[in-house]
Amino acid sequence: MTLLDLDAVHAIERASFFPPWPDDAYRSELTTNKLATYLVARMDDVVVGFAGIWLMVDEAHITTFAVDPAWRRRGIGERLLLALLDVSIVRRAREATLEVRLSNMPARRLYEKYGFRPVGIRPRYYSDNGEDALIMTTEALEGGPMRERVARLRAELEARRHEPREPTPLEHEPREPA
Repeated sequence: MTLLDLDAVHAIERASFFPPWPDDAYRSELTTNKLATYLVARMDDVVVGFAGIWLMVDEAHITTFAVDPAWRRRGIGERLLLALLDVSIVRRAREATLEVRLSNMPARRLYEKYGFRPVGIRPRYYSDNGEDALIMTTEALEGGPMRERVARLRAELEARRHEPREPTPLEHEPREPA
């Protein structure tokens, strides 16, 4: 992610989260936070998703993660998550952690698929409605089981990339009345 990506990131943020991070938060993260790494996913030069981590000593903490609603269910989130795990491993993080809304089952299923497991609750974590956050953590990133899981899922994701698929309703152009 660069400063030039911020308009697109803010648009995805507003479509994905309430309340969104303040507009200056990402600028500050990119320019002053030495612990932070932020990535974007692009399709045809358009930012369609983003994710960020803080690397603190030996822990990678996923701070934010979103895909434009029009681009969801296409593997973009999985690719972003894999990229975050790759960065974490390169920077010698022992494990990765995150918080997710208890009610966000699609995100929870994705994180569980990639080896995150529930380890605690942050009561009333979300300011918009006081919902609790589920704290999730991976096994050791360099451990055999986690490496095998990530390698298998990466291969499956790559294989799906080349399979034909039906377009989602969001991909259809509006039809003219007959």
